[in-house]
Amino acid sequence: MVNCNGSNSPRSPIGCPPFKCSTFKKLEHAQTLAQAIVNTIPEPFVVLDDRYHVLAASRSFYSTFNVKPEQTRGRLLYSLGDAQWDIPDLRVLLETIIPEQTAMDNFEVQHDFPDVGHRTMLLNARQVVYEDSSTRTILLAFTDVTARRAIEREKEELLSQTEELLRQKDILLQEMQHRVANSLQIIASILLLKARAVTSEETRQHLRDAHQRVMSVAEVQRHLHALEGIDQIDVASYLSKLCDSLISSMVGEGRIAIKVMADAGTVGSDKAVSLGLIVTELVINAIKYAFPADRSGALIPVTYETAGPDWKLIVSDNGVGKSASDSNGKKAGLGTAIVQALVKQMDAQLETTSSAVGMSVAITQATFTSHMPLAS
Repeated sequence: MVNCNGSNSPRSPIGCPPFKCSTFKKLEHAQTLAQAIVNTIPEPFVVLDDRYHVLAASRSFYSTFNVKPEQTRGRLLYSLGDAQWDIPDLRVLLETIIPEQTAMDNFEVQHDFPDVGHRTMLLNARQVVYEDSSTRTILLAFTDVTARRAIEREKEELLSQTEELLRQKDILLQEMQHRVANSLQIIASILLLKARAVTSEETRQHLRDAHQRVMSVAEVQRHLHALEGIDQIDVASYLSKLCDSLISSMVGEGRIAIKVMADAGTVGSDKAVSLGLIVTELVINAIKYAFPADRSGALIPVTYETAGPDWKLIVSDNGVGKSASDSNGKKAGLGTAIVQALVKQMDAQLETTSSAVGMSVAITQATFTSHMPLAS
């Protein structure tokens, strides 16, 4: 058996005592075990002494950075591979941060290695201090995040491009809405001018009705413009403004009141246009026919209720109603045809009830149970 000094005699004068030989063997076994543990670590890993010389390195360190064990162990880390590891950020970590903090996680370093190219690495470092020795050991692990950072940059560039495209789309949409709103205002103004210029009362009334239809669509555009391109319309606000506009332009203040009751919620602009046109036609019809003579308390309630995807719109009045004889033999007017077409387009049902105390037109999608108070 070879003792600590290389002698074959365990009792050689110059040999070590048996217990020291045992300690030496245990130390060899511990070093072998430590190296095996280091080799099992999948990421590049090195163990440094307190002067930054390499005590051990993992197999993944050698393969990743294309270096050999005999060119690595015992050498200063900064001098490895023709000083390719002399990285300023690495020096800051080992010589400044670790002595003060003992540990550091995810310290990012970028460097161009001659054999492996540009790499972005996250360094995790630990300083091991021994109670019975003034020496210290530094454990240093490397995680190559080069590919991850490249993917992140690509995602950031794609996100930036997407945001720019969305910004341009919003600008174009707002410009389009602005142009549409202006065009509708011009059309409405022309219709109103023509209504004032013609001598035929029937023609004048048709032009005014057309003006109100255009204004109901224009009201949707105003809401969209105020919401900066969001394609959702607040129903209560929209119907209230639309009905106020109808009353003020057709009958002025006081003679007929209109009351809007609507559940909170929003609808898409296409549905809002359809609802607005229906309300416009029904309100115009009530103004024209429900109150043939001035009467106190004239009222047109407009209600809109929702229950999940289902909804119900009611436009009623407390006017003279419509008798069966009034309907017999009369062809439906343009307004009625418009309402019927829109109701069909919205996959809803239309129901009209009339009596001596008024008339009610209800448009319902699916089965719906109303919770609104009945018009008085």
